[in-house]
Amino acid sequence: MSDPMIIKVEGMGCQSCVSAVEKAVRSVAPTAGVDVSLPEGTVRITDAVATRAALEAAIAKAGYDIAS
Repeated sequence: MSDPMIIKVEGMGCQSCVSAVEKAVRSVAPTAGVDVSLPEGTVRITDAVATRAALEAAIAKAGYDIAS
């Protein structure tokens, strides 16, 4: 089991955003554990077979900004 990845996501404002980010992550890492926190603006991903770059690209493609 690998260490979880935490990605800061900007632009989430509602539960629909949470669902969209989760769907984006699962599009490239379907078996990963995904926990999206709206108050913290983060997504915690465990056991992802995709790279961080691929996950960030999927989130960005869904219309959200990745915080640096």
